[in-house]
Amino acid sequence: MKTFPEVKLFNTRFHKVKVQELIDYLVEAVKTPKKTIVEYANIRSMNLAYEKSWYRDFLNNADLVFCDGFGVLLAAKLSGYSVESAHRMTAPDYLEDLALKCEKENISLFLLAGKPGVVDKAITKLVSIAPNLRIQGHHGYFDKSGKENDLIIEKINHFRPDILYIGFGMPLQERWILDNFNKIETRVFLPLGACLDFYTNSVYRGPRWLTDNGFEWLTRLIVEPTRLWDRYIIGNPLFFYRVLKQQITQRLIANR
Repeated sequence: MKTFPEVKLFNTRFHKVKVQELIDYLVEAVKTPKKTIVEYANIRSMNLAYEKSWYRDFLNNADLVFCDGFGVLLAAKLSGYSVESAHRMTAPDYLEDLALKCEKENISLFLLAGKPGVVDKAITKLVSIAPNLRIQGHHGYFDKSGKENDLIIEKINHFRPDILYIGFGMPLQERWILDNFNKIETRVFLPLGACLDFYTNSVYRGPRWLTDNGFEWLTRLIVEPTRLWDRYIIGNPLFFYRVLKQQITQRLIANR
């Protein structure tokens, strides 16, 4: 498997990888005998990793971690890393390219995410552009332990997908992967948060001039202020405070 340069922010790493490289990596991972985890990094995941050791371990042990946030890219630049906007991607923007590649390579997908109905919409959209894509799915609103969880895993294992997309949001999706890793018959675990909500327009992402310039969070905050205010109003400044604090500490150590 190809390896990519690492970027490290307060002991949590992600990789310098571009969209086509990510898609190619997923295809190659399907062909390997081991199970692979491909994760993403944004400000929320970095804050979670700072506060929860198990989550930090999840990111650091994942086979590949791509950047899904302008804030993390900016922090990497401020920390002296050579990164560019092409090293940041968000799943709804490349999902169709991934589906077309999967269709071409006869790779199967299982979508496990969203409220009831969202997965059906996503499958309809994807099959309209990739008619021969092998794809199934189930909504993400189920009990993540016990009998209901076992039935979902049974459904996944009956299909035996090459790539399993999990979209429960952080850190629930990562905890679920850890708890069920050995039970699930798939080659690649791909947690992608609210990707299908945005892809199916079930949740408004905002105009392109905002989403392409690092302000997607602003639209999300306006649409869901009660649920997301602490993530953005507190979480974003806290993240950059930690980045600044790390830089000051490193300079003090270097000047001793």
